[in-house]
Amino acid sequence: MPIDQALYTARSTSTGGRAGTTESSDGRLKAQLSTPKALGGDDGPGTNPEQLFASGYSACFIGAIKAVAGRQKIRLPGEVTITADVAIGPMTGKAGAFSIAVEMTVSIPGMPRADAEALVAAAHEVCPYSNATRGNVDVKLSVA
Repeated sequence: MPIDQALYTARSTSTGGRAGTTESSDGRLKAQLSTPKALGGDDGPGTNPEQLFASGYSACFIGAIKAVAGRQKIRLPGEVTITADVAIGPMTGKAGAFSIAVEMTVSIPGMPRADAEALVAAAHEVCPYSNATRGNVDVKLSVA
């Protein structure tokens, strides 16, 4: 999809990298960034790109679950929650490069496990983050 055909485009400007700041063009998001100690940083009070990615992916995935459920006339019995882990580490076979991996645990209280798993699998096919990462990022989904 060319960006000029998008339904919505978010814009943020980051300065200073992992130890800098980021702000959305509308001012709704303004965050101090800090590098985690495990990545050689000072583990300061700010957030980091992996936390932002985990938040964005999990929120978007809940939207995909709700959209699929609506199309399939499935009534969600409880509030959907997702815990997302985004890991960063050295990329296999590419010296000096890094990659990320994602594990998301989906909770749909009151829904039978088999039904929840089918819904999660269908949502994984339509979620924009899933489509953007497919084939490039290891994504593991599980139902709590």
